[in-house]
Amino acid sequence: MVTGSRRLPEDVGPSRWDLPPAETADEHGIVGVGADLEPSTLVAAYRHGMFPMPLQRGGPMGWWSPDPRAIVPLDGLKISRSLRKSCTRYDVRIDTAFAQVVEACSDRRRPGGWITDEIRDAYVELHRLGWAHSVEAWSRDDNTLCGGLYGVAIGGFFAGESMFHRRTDASKVALVGLVDRLRDTATDGTGPEGRLLDVQWRTDHLATLGAVEVSRTSYLGLLASAVALPLPVAFR
Repeated sequence: MVTGSRRLPEDVGPSRWDLPPAETADEHGIVGVGADLEPSTLVAAYRHGMFPMPLQRGGPMGWWSPDPRAIVPLDGLKISRSLRKSCTRYDVRIDTAFAQVVEACSDRRRPGGWITDEIRDAYVELHRLGWAHSVEAWSRDDNTLCGGLYGVAIGGFFAGESMFHRRTDASKVALVGLVDRLRDTATDGTGPEGRLLDVQWRTDHLATLGAVEVSRTSYLGLLASAVALPLPVAFR
């Protein structure tokens, strides 16, 4: 495994916004509209069960807490025979090309693309501060970035934001690599118990990989436990 240079997250201080509780979300899962994408706001939102996404392309920023919420149980990842074979074609790397991964995820030609320049820049800054991370699938044949995902890590919690692929199964291989690293036991003995992988909504694609739905109430309980855990070794 190859990794980029990382450091423990920097203190971003409190958000200047009084974020509403996730439980106040409307029937669509929207908690509020507006605020900003400063690091302190993003970290506070994730800690309290919310994530940002525009209400529509080019529209105002919404803060979401869906009910139900999709997660991938670390012991429930589904790896088909073909995906297991694909895993042998790629090297999984952490944080060696964060900006490239976000740029690929923000390609406006993708159906339903929602990642604006503002969002891209906000997560690149969050990465610089040690909170956001990329998991990348690189071809073993020609050392090309073929797929990956990015998200936010707080303690034992990882919030997956978006993924992309340019070659068959590359984004799935990145997800397998992420789960493997969330399962790792650190040298201090802290293991995967209580860690949480959030994928926001359960899509058909994620369902084939083992994503399940939990209620918002259950999710918030899992989240509170996960953020109190040490950061997995892969992101230190």
